[in-house]
Amino acid sequence: MASVLKVDTLTGVTTAGSIAVTGEGNSTTTNLQQGLAKAWMDLYGAGTIAVNDSLNIASVTDSGTGRYDPFFTNSMNTANYSSALGTNGGHILTENHAVHETGKFYLSCGNTTFGSFADHEGVHVQINGDLA
Repeated sequence: MASVLKVDTLTGVTTAGSIAVTGEGNSTTTNLQQGLAKAWMDLYGAGTIAVNDSLNIASVTDSGTGRYDPFFTNSMNTANYSSALGTNGGHILTENHAVHETGKFYLSCGNTTFGSFADHEGVHVQINGDLA
């Protein structure tokens, strides 16, 4: 018989903000908060840029052809967070890890054919790490 649990808040017993979840095979546990994306966005980056949808992205600055600076609504704890990036149309998207900041990050989109910066209609980003 399946059960349904409906709650508004989950709180850990040992640490309020830390909840362990038993993984597949019942052999390991995962910290729920560590497995959640802390920010993501779908950006229209050609012409007048627009954030189509997002989580924890306050705004994005157009910093030139193929270059965007997204700002977090809630900052990351350190500049050592992880990002997964992609674009529509088979173009390469690079991100300069050396200049991550806790409150923003830098995106640079390139054109695979010409090796130059290029605007993209679909830019997709996911950020994992710890919030401040």
